[in-house]
Amino acid sequence: MARGGYSVTDSVLPIVIFGHFTSVHKWTDVTAHGIVHAMNISTILSFVQYNYAAHRRLWNSIDHITDAQFVEDVPYSIGSLRNHYVHLVGVDSRWLARLQGTPLPAPLTADALTTQATVRPLWEQVEAAVLAYLPTLTEEQHAEVITYDMPHRGGIKHNTRGEILLHLVNHGTDHRAQMLPILHRMGAPTFEQDYILHLYDS
Repeated sequence: MARGGYSVTDSVLPIVIFGHFTSVHKWTDVTAHGIVHAMNISTILSFVQYNYAAHRRLWNSIDHITDAQFVEDVPYSIGSLRNHYVHLVGVDSRWLARLQGTPLPAPLTADALTTQATVRPLWEQVEAAVLAYLPTLTEEQHAEVITYDMPHRGGIKHNTRGEILLHLVNHGTDHRAQMLPILHRMGAPTFEQDYILHLYDS
């Protein structure tokens, strides 16, 4: 779907950290001069925890609008605030399944979810599942390459768990950045979602 000049199939610019595979399949970040530094699991976990903390703040903003506003169509990206969170529930749950090597969950139908009270519990279940999974990872599992199928993106892909978790964070940031101006227009309070501010408050 493409609306307002934006397509949900467009690539999303990565956040601060860029990476590649080393010869031993470790996730690494690369400086502008090409110097490689190992990124450990605690850094990745900090980003994921930030992601879900920022989502909780966004849901607190959503508390200030009505269900009619929650499902109100927006002529950009994937539409309503409801659509964004139904999409995020599906995406995060599918990435978690890939990380755990379990079957992908069935897609959700947004039209059947018409209130905040029907969507938020689904989101909180996914958040709890991801955050419960993170402490189970060792450094070796964090660096392990996962092979999975993305038929709409060219087929079989290979990424480390660390890369997938960073993508999950970046994807969440992208959608929050789309939802915050919608909430502002509706009169709800909004906030800065910088990672460094999360660290200040931690």
